[in-house]
Amino acid sequence: MKLLSLNLGRPKPVPYTDQPQGLTGIDKKPVAGPVWVAAPGPKGTGASGLAGDTVCDLRHHGGDDQAVYAYAREDLDVWERELGRPLADGCFGENLTTHGLDVSGALIGERWRVGADLVLEVTSGRIPCRTFQGHLGERGWVRRFTRKGATGAYLRVIEPGEIRAGDPIEIVHRPDHGVTAAMQFRAVTTERELLPRLLAAGAALHAETRAAARAHVAARTR
Repeated sequence: MKLLSLNLGRPKPVPYTDQPQGLTGIDKKPVAGPVWVAAPGPKGTGASGLAGDTVCDLRHHGGDDQAVYAYAREDLDVWERELGRPLADGCFGENLTTHGLDVSGALIGERWRVGADLVLEVTSGRIPCRTFQGHLGERGWVRRFTRKGATGAYLRVIEPGEIRAGDPIEIVHRPDHGVTAAMQFRAVTTERELLPRLLAAGAALHAETRAAARAHVAARTR
């Protein structure tokens, strides 16, 4: 398991975002590194966890629970075949393109050591948005991405550190609750009956999803 590509985005004006400034950082490009990774702060004020990476829409992206986004090269390869076009590392807006790791199947609370020092923890899957669809230029992309459910994973920073492309990735903790990033994604999109099961992941679960799951359970018991 390794970090195949380390990707950073710069602000870019585009016609397909609803940001007031019309800017997005989704178009991420590979860099060799080193790049410092640390917790960016709460959502709404904290942006990316990677130094030099841009998050323009702080309403929906960035913050401690979404400090880093990872996607598996293996899933990009599947999409390449389905779409009939090449997909470069970073083109899904991911900071980390991995090799040999089931990212969407990672458990909430699973911890990865990347390189010598950085430790990350899986918090949720990724919800596709209008900007993602516009960036790829695929009609119906949000629906298609949602249907497949290969979401990749957002991660929070447990121990900060410096990383480089090619660094090894090691799973240093794997909980036993069975709640994966892909299950979390389905629960908040197409299968809301799964929401109560997410609570087994405890405090590791993305704070917004945890609140939604608790509200769902409370509504059902009234």
